[in-house]
Amino acid sequence: MFLDGVKFDLKAASGSVYSSTHAPRILILYGSLRDKSFSRMLAEEAGRILTQMGAEVRIFNPEGLPVFDNGKSVENSKVQELRSLSLWSEGHVWSSPELHGNIAAVMKNQIDWIPLAMDAVRPTQGRTLAVMEVSGGSQSFNAVNTMRVLGRWMRMITIPNQSSVAQAFNEFNEDGTMKPSSYRDRVVDVMEELMRFTYLTRDAAEFLVDRYSERKPAVSNVSYKALKDSK
Repeated sequence: MFLDGVKFDLKAASGSVYSSTHAPRILILYGSLRDKSFSRMLAEEAGRILTQMGAEVRIFNPEGLPVFDNGKSVENSKVQELRSLSLWSEGHVWSSPELHGNIAAVMKNQIDWIPLAMDAVRPTQGRTLAVMEVSGGSQSFNAVNTMRVLGRWMRMITIPNQSSVAQAFNEFNEDGTMKPSSYRDRVVDVMEELMRFTYLTRDAAEFLVDRYSERKPAVSNVSYKALKDSK
C-alpha cells in the first residue's frame, strides 16, 4: 500500500497477530450540515487515506437525523442507518468543528443516538476510535478532548494520536482535498495508528470490554447463605 510514494506495511509485526482476514471496517462521522463543511472535508480526506491503507470505509451523512429524543424517533430511517453502521464497524473516526469551545451539536447528536447497548449487542464497545477537529482560528484541542471523554464513556479504544486543523479554510483545495502540509501529515499519522490499533484489537474486542460487574447479575439471585453453605 502506498500513499504519496510512502509504503505502509500495517501487518509488519507478525501475521499470527491477526486472525481476521477481511479489511478493517471503519465508520466516519462528521459534525456539520454546511454545504462547505471543513469537518466533512477532513472526514472525507481521512476516508481516502484509510481506503488507500486497505480499510473498508463508510461515511455517515447526518442530514435528516432527528434531534435525539430519548428513543421516540428510534424507528427513523437515519437513526436505524447510523446504528446499523456502528454495529457493522470495527473502528470509528469522529471529525467535529470546534464551536464555542466544544464539539458541534450535530456531532453530539450522532453519538447520543448510538446506545451503549442494544439488548445483548454493543454498538461501540471495543471499537477503536480516532478523533479530529477543525477550527477557524488558532489551533485548539477542546473538541478532541471532549470526544475523548465521549469515547471513553462509549467504552471505545481511543488511540493516543489525534488531529487538530487550525484555520481550516486555508487547508483545503476547491475540490475538497487537503493541501500538503504538516496538518495533513498528522492526519495520515492518525489514520495509520487507527489501522494498527484496529488490527491489534478487533479480534479481542469482547475480551477487552468484558466486565465482572456485568457478569455478576447471572449469579445475583444466589443468596449469601447458599454460597457460604457450598464451601
